Amino acid sequence: MATTINADTTNGLVITPDTSGELEFQSDGTQVLKVDTPTGALTIPAGTTAQRPVSPATGMMRYNTDTGFVESYSSVGGWFNTGESGTTVSLEYLVVGGGGAAAGSGNHAGGGAGAGGYITATQTPTIGNTLTITVGAGGSLNSAGSSSSISGTTFTTVTAAGGGVGGTHNGGNGGNGGSGGGGGSTGPTNGTGGTGNTPSVSPSQGNNGGNGGGTNSGSAAGGGGGAGATGQTAPAYNDAGNGGAGTVSAITGSSVTYAGGGGGGSDVGAQGIGGSGGGGNGRGSGTTGTNGTANTGGGGGGGSNAGVGYTGGSGVVILRLLTSVYSGTTTGSPTVTTDGSYTVIKFTGSGSYTL
Repeated sequence: MATTINADTTNGLVITPDTSGELEFQSDGTQVLKVDTPTGALTIPAGTTAQRPVSPATGMMRYNTDTGFVESYSSVGGWFNTGESGTTVSLEYLVVGGGGAAAGSGNHAGGGAGAGGYITATQTPTIGNTLTITVGAGGSLNSAGSSSSISGTTFTTVTAAGGGVGGTHNGGNGGNGGSGGGGGSTGPTNGTGGTGNTPSVSPSQGNNGGNGGGTNSGSAAGGGGGAGATGQTAPAYNDAGNGGAGTVSAITGSSVTYAGGGGGGSDVGAQGIGGSGGGGNGRGSGTTGTNGTANTGGGGGGGSNAGVGYTGGSGVVILRLLTSVYSGTTTGSPTVTTDGSYTVIKFTGSGSYTL
């Protein structure tokens, strides 16, 4: 037992002494705080995340039965997990740049565009600081995609480059970027694929584009590179190269593929198919192509037969952290979901998050 001090709604303050040396504070007979011995332990209130105080005040402390950690409240950063590192937050992130676009109209075959750069890792920034989120746009015709980034105090800036532009219909080379664009083709003249992972970082953001591979009888362009694979060089028989595959991430709690390269164009053969992860299909003989998918960083498909190429898909930035340390302070209207004991913040447009 213990000496109890009970705030009772019927009898007021009720003190029940004993000789155990333990002291327990109660509210209507329910324990809210207990000291077992002078050298022992303090038992504090416990409950689920949903049972947190409606109007918390700085300095409050409780045990969260959902997360298994003691948590404290700060008016600066909200509830944070005192069992981890006190003033820092373990923050997982995914940053994908905007996909590149293919070239404009031309009489032969344009290369598929490269996917936006793909970066995922974990950092431990300090509670109370604000992270600035930039989501890169997909490239319009004849242009690379724009970069996506996260920056802030106590956070090492992360920038995922935009995808490279697809090579022009006159046999131009693919552009460099997060992943490189595919080489264009006039038939006998074929461009080379652009270089991925530009600017250079470690680990790699993406892959190179494929080369054009047309012949005297037709034009066939290379596919754009993806986060997971290089773009395909146009194979025999004047068929265009496929876009490189993207990379799968489960940061949201579900497996989703991002940053696929765009398929190349062909004037007499088969279209290049966009890589998994939002890559657009190229234009082929009798077939139309597609744009890169929005918020995947997919590259646009290449054009052909005087048909224009296709635009890149916009990028995305996703943050993941324990719900116990989620502050709820954002701008830019991200989508906020939960996955078990974690909160996931998905930015499809630029904004910010305060830790």
